[in-house]
Amino acid sequence: MKIKMLIIILISILIFGISLVIGPRIINPFDMDDISREILFFIRAPRAVVAVLMGMALGASGAVLQGILRNPLADPYILGISSGASLSAALAILGGLTFLGTFTVPVFAFTGAVITGGIVGMMGWKKGGLWPERLLLAGVGLSFLFSGLLMLIMSISTDEGLRKAMLWIFGDLSMSEWSRIPYGMAFVTAGTVISVARAKALNALILGDEFTHSLGFSPRKERSVLFVSVGLMTAASVSLGGMIGFIGLLVPHIMRFFIGSDSKLLLPASALGGGALLCIADLISRSILPPMELPAGIITAIIGSPYFLYLLRRKNVLSI
Repeated sequence: MKIKMLIIILISILIFGISLVIGPRIINPFDMDDISREILFFIRAPRAVVAVLMGMALGASGAVLQGILRNPLADPYILGISSGASLSAALAILGGLTFLGTFTVPVFAFTGAVITGGIVGMMGWKKGGLWPERLLLAGVGLSFLFSGLLMLIMSISTDEGLRKAMLWIFGDLSMSEWSRIPYGMAFVTAGTVISVARAKALNALILGDEFTHSLGFSPRKERSVLFVSVGLMTAASVSLGGMIGFIGLLVPHIMRFFIGSDSKLLLPASALGGGALLCIADLISRSILPPMELPAGIITAIIGSPYFLYLLRRKNVLSI
């Protein structure tokens, strides 16, 4: 397993490096002019780092949710957190709000995600703990509600920010800046550390509440802690670059095939795999139709949906 984990780490580093030098303009890191340095350090580097952070958050969140909900189709967006964040971000964009400068949209997105996560948590709380069924239904219901409100606002808007809001919704990394990375890294790191620290409890939850009790864990308490970690990671991801689909759903399944179901390895592997996949998607999005750039979320959907349909046809593929 250590060898497999090392392979995942090396591949992830290689993909990150490739995303820095490959694009509409090929950069030779050993022979750069002033323009190449500007592109590398102020455009591609922050964009690649944001892609890694978002992918790590989504990949790890998907693995956690599939465990605590015991639902192989769960991903960060099933809880409605992303929809709440996108609604808040769209309101800031279409309202032309700039009182926090470049931080205005991310702050609104993060606030929306946190509030939505709190509402879902309260609605999923019953008799002293989080119940998976209530959590799932609350998330789905709020997701539909916020998505409907978002489409309503955008359908009646004639503002110039409409296109920017659309790009945000589909996951646009072109606005990535170094200034946004520290807070995103802090929340992604916090969420990842919490989830990895509770990996043993997550393994128990996957096998059922009775088994979890037999090992001395409280299922409701562990779900609550893990839900907080998912909320932190998902909120940070959406506030950094908008909505990205399929990574949280797909990457944990891929890593489960490669490295097994032990959460101690699956969580960091899913984080690394998510970061690598989003780097690839971003590389494709800015290289396929230069000088035009596509939202990375569109690329992840195109990559992820056919492969997920293929997985569905395989026997027992959705077994956690």
